[in-house]
Amino acid sequence: MADRLSAREVVALLADPGTFSELSYPSRESAPDGPLGWPGYGAAHARAAERTGERESVICGTACVGGTRAVLVVFEFGFLGGSLGERTGDRLEAAYAHARVHRLPVVPLVATGGSRMQEGMLALTQLQRVARESALTRRAGLAQVAVVRDPTTGGGWATLGAGADIVLALPGAQVGFAGSRVRPADADPAAYTAEAQVAAGAADALVRPEELRETLGRWLRLLTRPSTAPVPPPPALGRADLPATGRDAVRRARAPGRPRAAAYLDAFLTSRVSISGDRCGGTDPDGMLCGFGEHEGRTVAYAAQTGAATRPAGYRTAARLIRLADRLGIPVLTLVDTPGAANDAEAERQGAGAAIADLFTAVAEARTPLTTLVIGEGGSGGALALAAPGNTCATPDSYFSVIAPELAAAILKRPAEEVEGTADRLRVRPRDLVELGVVRGVAGAAVRTEEQPVD
Repeated sequence: MADRLSAREVVALLADPGTFSELSYPSRESAPDGPLGWPGYGAAHARAAERTGERESVICGTACVGGTRAVLVVFEFGFLGGSLGERTGDRLEAAYAHARVHRLPVVPLVATGGSRMQEGMLALTQLQRVARESALTRRAGLAQVAVVRDPTTGGGWATLGAGADIVLALPGAQVGFAGSRVRPADADPAAYTAEAQVAAGAADALVRPEELRETLGRWLRLLTRPSTAPVPPPPALGRADLPATGRDAVRRARAPGRPRAAAYLDAFLTSRVSISGDRCGGTDPDGMLCGFGEHEGRTVAYAAQTGAATRPAGYRTAARLIRLADRLGIPVLTLVDTPGAANDAEAERQGAGAAIADLFTAVAEARTPLTTLVIGEGGSGGALALAAPGNTCATPDSYFSVIAPELAAAILKRPAEEVEGTADRLRVRPRDLVELGVVRGVAGAAVRTEEQPVD
């Protein structure tokens, strides 16, 4: 990037005016040339301090961002390339501990070249300290939202950056584990950018500097409002009458003009922000929408299928979303709408079965309340993996089936003319699903269970 802001300039850009309060730092006595006695290290350290006005490569403090108080961990790249040494680790450890004591989210604003060469392995082991502090903060149920600046490489990316719950990236920033001086000479430089990390599912979104305070403030506000009450199922947006036959239910669910996930989310949530990527190199923007939004003043996490076949990265992203919401105590809404899991060869190579299994596990283990609405096609296990056991409803223009009627007929070796009858025998209609106990009610219709009426 052409312009690199100093740590103090970043604080001024993000913090609500007059709210930043710098933390006190642990003191550590060290030899003039550091723990390794590296010739000239002490002089280089002194020059960095004189040039930047800082005593170390990171400043830490509390501030309000968009009205939400957080611990800010801000790197100063001008101080020895923002590198991590023992005293950097002392500051980071103290900042995370302060966050846990005061129940505050942590915002690392990272710009670093990695570990400090002049401190050798003692510098590298600071990554273990950072990882432990991050893990303890995660266990405490506190959010971590990283902003990766230019450059973010080495261990700083592999811990404070990529290890955060949410990763926002400045456009054009150099982001990657390998810094520019150590990567292969023939490496494509485009692979080591913020844009590439978003495309690969390692970061959630690109945010321009002028939008950073508003965007970060929205994220912090949404991630710091736990709630124990389940989400009510959204009102049905499509037809209100119930399908007469199984085949009719399937046709209606497949109708091109039927309301899809984006329409339901826009109608139900007053604002929302998206997460992207499975942190394993994949995204599924065409098959799964995940993120956090606001409904009647409280935060709701959502994972919504779009009507397309869901790919492995989509299932992994949904599992990531549910586990994060569970840890933060945020209720989850899932919208089921898929003909089934993607079943092409590439999906198998990407681990479709393992991804679906992991989502089943995330749903089964969740302690936060989950609510599901089937808004279209409910195709086999690829749809069921996203459904909340005991708290799933359906819309009048949806169906849920062990498999698509056409495929069921093929498996049972029935002729094509028996597909319609097969749909009826499978009992896929919303009213059938209520009678079978698969769903607890039909949103916007008169058919529901007596025990748990649907609003």
